[in-house]
Amino acid sequence: MTEPKIRIRVEHTDGRARAGTIVTPRGEIPTPVFMPVGTRAAVKTLDTADLEQLAPPIVLANTYHLMERPGAELIAELGGLHRFMDWNGHLLTDSGGYQIFSLSPKITEEAATFKSVYDGSLVELSPEWAVEVQQQLGADFAMVLDVCSTLPASHKQLRSELELTLRWAERCRAAHNRADQAQFGIVQGGTELDLRAESAERTVAIGFDGYAVGGLSVGESRPEMVPALSASTGALPVDQPRYFMGLGDPVGLIEAVHNGIDMFDCVLPTRLARHGTALTSQGRLNLRNLRFSRDDGPIDPDFDHPLSSRYSRAYIRHLLVTNEPTAGRIITLHNLAWLADLTERMRTAIAEGRFEDLRRRVWEIWAPDETPS
Repeated sequence: MTEPKIRIRVEHTDGRARAGTIVTPRGEIPTPVFMPVGTRAAVKTLDTADLEQLAPPIVLANTYHLMERPGAELIAELGGLHRFMDWNGHLLTDSGGYQIFSLSPKITEEAATFKSVYDGSLVELSPEWAVEVQQQLGADFAMVLDVCSTLPASHKQLRSELELTLRWAERCRAAHNRADQAQFGIVQGGTELDLRAESAERTVAIGFDGYAVGGLSVGESRPEMVPALSASTGALPVDQPRYFMGLGDPVGLIEAVHNGIDMFDCVLPTRLARHGTALTSQGRLNLRNLRFSRDDGPIDPDFDHPLSSRYSRAYIRHLLVTNEPTAGRIITLHNLAWLADLTERMRTAIAEGRFEDLRRRVWEIWAPDETPS
């Protein structure tokens, strides 16, 4: 097992919830941390100046899409992904594993073969090529190529896809040689608890710099997701970062942290924003609603943020109903700032030993008809 390139300094715990600092060659990242998604090297509706004001510690970009357009070699020629998007903060690149889930390519032992979403041509993505592309992009965190199973699935199918993910993980680890880039293994196994625990143990045995929980939050119910998450994290090292892939709703985030997760990402806050929905202290708010047409108050009176609080609900509703793109930008800024504030409140609550109180309040607002496990 090689020495990890990064470590997490766990500073406080409250149950399994933990608050700490990820130390990397680029700097330090306070956890828990939500990572905005910039699939094609841009968070939708925002530019880098917006990101600098929001100051997320990490932004996520997507290997498959950047491999297709404009191409990893071109980005490397222009100085790498940080220089390409003029972003000095941390970057994480997904491997293309989610596209294996969403685009249904042909999968063999050697590689996944896609029909390009851009021009219809055939595109092959092997574990080695996923590593090479991410090394050319130069992100601080890179993911192994995995098979994200479609749920529900039989135990036999999940076993088969888990075994392939593990073989691909070994190939990814062998191919990775960029000294300033951390590589994460990914735990799979669907909602089968035995497979989750086995996947975690065997992925850790390969030896990565951090570990991700994949293949959840893909349509299964919360009562199915949470036990699978718990089974995934039980065998993960305490001194390395833990990442839940594709999670962005407040209850999901609080449950992930409750089960020992440090990092998460999702398109949800930006997608909701483009459709007029804000995340607030009282739950989701659809700002297209007629009742806001004369509302002079801010999006969330209980959350004062300079990037969005200056605009009234009435003004934002006007922008939405007249199809002005500025509305999506304002709400995106708000949603990302609001989620960053939620993770900071989690961090503080863990340090002060009152995480369960915060967890209960989040459930009461965001899932009043459900009961936390």
